[in-house]
Amino acid sequence: MADEYIPVRLSHLLRHCSVGAIVRGPESLLAVPDIRKWGGPDDNPLEREIRYVDQVRSALNIERSLCRPPIAKELHGRKTGWIQALRFPAWMRCLTCGLLHCRPWKDEKRGGAICWGAGPAREENEPGECGGRLEQVSWVLVHEEGYLADVPWHDLAHAGARNRTGDSGECLRDWLEPYLSLIERLAGPPEIACRRCGSRGSLEFRYPHTAGTWQQPWLQEPLPETTEELAWVMEINDVRVHSPVTETALVIPPESRIRRGTVVDRLHGSSRQLRRIRGARNWRARNGIIRRLAGEYGCAPAKIEDALVEIDKGYPLYGQSVDAGDLRKSEYGALTDRIPDLRDDEDFVTRHHSPAWRKLRDRIAGGIARRAIDAVDRLVAVDRLKEIMVFKGFSRVGGAPLPPDITGESDWLPAVELYGEGVFFTLNEAVLARWEASSALHERADAFARRYHRSGLRDRPYDILVTPRLMLCHTLAHLLIRQLESGAGYPAASLKERLYCAGGSVPGDNGPLIDGTGEPMTKSPMAGILIYVAVADEEGSLGGLAELAEPERFLRLLTGALEAAEWCSLDPVCGEREGHGPGLLNGAACHACALAPETSCEHGNSLLDRTFVKGDGADIPAFLDCVSEFSECAPRRAADADA
Repeated sequence: MADEYIPVRLSHLLRHCSVGAIVRGPESLLAVPDIRKWGGPDDNPLEREIRYVDQVRSALNIERSLCRPPIAKELHGRKTGWIQALRFPAWMRCLTCGLLHCRPWKDEKRGGAICWGAGPAREENEPGECGGRLEQVSWVLVHEEGYLADVPWHDLAHAGARNRTGDSGECLRDWLEPYLSLIERLAGPPEIACRRCGSRGSLEFRYPHTAGTWQQPWLQEPLPETTEELAWVMEINDVRVHSPVTETALVIPPESRIRRGTVVDRLHGSSRQLRRIRGARNWRARNGIIRRLAGEYGCAPAKIEDALVEIDKGYPLYGQSVDAGDLRKSEYGALTDRIPDLRDDEDFVTRHHSPAWRKLRDRIAGGIARRAIDAVDRLVAVDRLKEIMVFKGFSRVGGAPLPPDITGESDWLPAVELYGEGVFFTLNEAVLARWEASSALHERADAFARRYHRSGLRDRPYDILVTPRLMLCHTLAHLLIRQLESGAGYPAASLKERLYCAGGSVPGDNGPLIDGTGEPMTKSPMAGILIYVAVADEEGSLGGLAELAEPERFLRLLTGALEAAEWCSLDPVCGEREGHGPGLLNGAACHACALAPETSCEHGNSLLDRTFVKGDGADIPAFLDCVSEFSECAPRRAADADA
C-alpha cells in the first residue's frame, strides 16, 4: 500500500497528535511513536535546540534540552524529518459481513481494502468472496500504566471455551484467514463470534493485559508479565485513551531581549569555539584562535574579547534565577513594570495604557462603565510575546504520565515556539480587599476547593489554590474571551487565557488567606488576566488584538463582559446551580454564558462561576459593588435594583 503523508501543525504534534495518540488520517488510523523514532536514524535533535529558555526550563523544573520537532524535507530524493507513524488498530472489519481481518494491508495480492471472506452462494452453489469494504475497528485495549494494544478478539470470542491449554479440541488463532465476526447490536456491547467453532462472546470492557502483549503498537517489546490491574476496552475517540501533558511559559526579560546574530549570541551558541579558546595552551595560541574566529564572524578581535567578558559575567541571565513554579510571578512583574529602552524586535514588547485608562474616568458620568474603570488598576497592550510549549509526556485512563521517549532516558523534550500578542490588565487590590471581606464568598469558594482536591485534578503538572479571586479572574477571563468573539470578531478557539492570582486576606484577620487544603497563600498579591493569541509563525498573529487594549475600546469590551455575567439565556437554571460538570467544579456557568473552547482554558473549563462576578443578590456581593463609591460592598437587593 502506498505511503500516506499527513501534515500536522507543530502545536498539534505536542497535544492531540503527540506521542501515544491515535491520529485519524485520510485513509487510516495511525499511532504516533515515541520521540526515539522521530526524524529518522540520522536525526540529531540538539541541532533543533531552542536557545535562551533557561528561565522557562528552571521554572518548569526541566533539566533536559528543549528541541523543536523535526520538519519533513526531501533533498535529492531522500526524505528526512518524517515521523514514521504506525497503522493502528491492526484489525479491520468488513462493513458488509462483519468479518475481522488482521493487517489486511500487508496482503499485496488482495490489496487489503476488500473483504475476502466467504460471501453469498453463487448459482453453482459455491460461496464466493464477500467483497465488502474494510474499515479499521474503533476499539483498543488501554491500561492505566500507559500500555496500548489491540483488543484480544480471539480470546473474547472463546472466553467460554473449556479447553484453553492447546489440546486438539482448542480453536487455534489464525491471523492469515478471517474467521472472527464483530456483530453490532442495537442495545448493549457488540458481540464477537467465531465462524469455525461457533463460540460467541460479548465485548467486555475490562480485560487482563496479558504477558506477551506489546507495550505500545510501535514497540516490539512485550510485557514481561501480566499486570494486576485490568485494562479497559475503549473506543479510540474516548478522551481517556490519550491525555497529553503539556506546559507553557512566556519568554521574558532578560532572555526576551537577546539580539540574534550578534557576536556574543553566536559565540554563546558555539560551545566548541568556547572550549577551543578556553583550552588554548598559551596566550599566543589563544590570540590566534580569536583572530581566526573574528575573520569568520566578520568583526574585530576586540569584539570577540568583549563577548567573552559578557559570557564570563553570566550572559544572558547574569546570575538571575527563577525557582521552580515561580515563573508566573516573574511574568507578572514583566507585564506590570515598564521595560526600559524597549525595542520592537524583542520577544516581549509591552505598551502601558494605565495613565490613559485612569484619565478616562473623568469623561464617564457614572454607571457600570465608571465602576469598571475603578475596578481595573493596570491596562497593558502586549504587542509581541513568545510562548514556549513543552510536551512532557502523556497518560492513559488517568494513570501516571509516561515520558515522551517511554523510558525517560532521552536528553531532550519536544517544544515549540509560539509568537503572538495580547491584552493584559490587573484588578484593583483595594476593591478586591473589600470584596474578599465577605465570609459567604469564602464559604462558596471553599466548597469548590474541597471538590477540586477530591477530583484528582491535582495530578496535573501544575497545582492551583482555589480562592475567590481565582474564581473571579477565571470567570472574567472566559467572559472576555466570549465578548471578543461576539464583539470583536476573534474566534474563541484562537484565544488563550493566562491567569495571575495570589494573595488575599481572611475576613477580620490580618493573617494569610487559607485555601481549601489549609495551606497559607503567598502574601505577594496578584490579580491579573492576560488574553492572548499565539501561533507558530515568527511574525506572530495577524495583529489587532493588542490594539484592543486602547482604553476606550477595552472599556467597551469589559463592560460588555460584565453585563453578560448578569444574565444567561438558561437562567434561572444556570444561575442557581451549586455545582455541575466534571467533579462538580462549575457553578453558574454553561455553554450559553461562560464556557469556552478547551484550547482557550488553562483549567479544562472548570472552576467557573458567574456568581463571583455578579453576586447572588443576597449574601455574596457583586465585584463592581465594591468600588470606592460602594465602600460597604453590600449585596444589591432586588428592591435596591428597582429603586
